Amino acid sequence: MNDNAEPGAAGPKTITYRRVVDLSHRIHPNIPQWPGDPRVEIETVAQIAAEGYNLRRVSLGEHTGTHINAPNSFHGGGISIDSYDAQSLVAPAIVLDIAGRSAGDSNYLLTVDDVHAWEQRFGSVPAGSIVLLYSGWQEKWDSPQDFLNLDSNGVGHFPGFGLEAVRFLVNERRIGGIGIDTHGVDGGQDQTFAVNRLMLERPRIVLENLTNLEELPPTGTTLAIGILRLLAGSGSPASVLALVT
Repeated sequence: MNDNAEPGAAGPKTITYRRVVDLSHRIHPNIPQWPGDPRVEIETVAQIAAEGYNLRRVSLGEHTGTHINAPNSFHGGGISIDSYDAQSLVAPAIVLDIAGRSAGDSNYLLTVDDVHAWEQRFGSVPAGSIVLLYSGWQEKWDSPQDFLNLDSNGVGHFPGFGLEAVRFLVNERRIGGIGIDTHGVDGGQDQTFAVNRLMLERPRIVLENLTNLEELPPTGTTLAIGILRLLAGSGSPASVLALVT
């Protein structure tokens, strides 16, 4: 699968970095969970004192914690997570910061104007890159109620990518993926998952529940995304490392 590859990108590649930032949350039973998703369950199976080694059984959903969504989670004919090309899981990333806006508006969505403003400072969004959106929402992770921010009708209120901004990034900038520090690249009020559906019309990268995005510069980062190759999986918990120059 090479849908995300840039033209002429088949030659040797070199990654130079000064530090590594872990963008993944720790997984435990009390993390925020999307309504209806399987709860995290961890059971001790073996212990050193009795069996000579430690072992636990872990049960969790495919979209638990920091995770990646696959096309078949929203498109019946889409590929599953086990079919992702390894090359697509290592990609350059840029970071857009909307933390100031989302602090005053929990429903704030990234706009095309936001993208243009970023490009005026840092240049055009590179083709094949993963666009990371730092909303500051990661600071609410330890309070599931605040992180999901559900109203009395069960509708979430947290920031995300605006659909028109994503259309622009996909069609005009040919990005390879998006990621965010909330529970969804779609804003909490969008129950149609329009951004997810658009991104995953092809096997692009969609990352949710990221953390530590404030430690990344606007440019100069490469992501290395570790997945579980679950046969026919609609997604996978992910270990996402940022290699920062």
